[in-house]
Amino acid sequence: MLKGVLQGSVLAILGQRETYGYEIVQALHGYGFGSVSEGTIYPLLLRLEKEGWVSARFMDSDLGPRRKYYTLTDQGRRELAQFRASFREMTAAVERLPGFGEEEMTCGSPL
Repeated sequence: MLKGVLQGSVLAILGQRETYGYEIVQALHGYGFGSVSEGTIYPLLLRLEKEGWVSARFMDSDLGPRRKYYTLTDQGRRELAQFRASFREMTAAVERLPGFGEEEMTCGSPL
């Protein structure tokens, strides 16, 4: 069920602005995805591009070689909306589990 969380998170970042792979990794680290590396992100970005969810273009950089910038397509925006809805449903279900929500269930368990 957690499959796709990283993909959805990358789509969410790209939904904010056009950016490049290294910045996406840095943003993910800032949000607490500490173990995500560029070696994970670049194949994911390539797959998202092949799916038609992101488009890419090269731009010159003042700090080195040209960078490949990614942005969401209309299809990518639809996928992001679907991810958000599915993720909200999943987190709501997890919050209902004993020990996860604000109040633990002591009786009335569905089991």
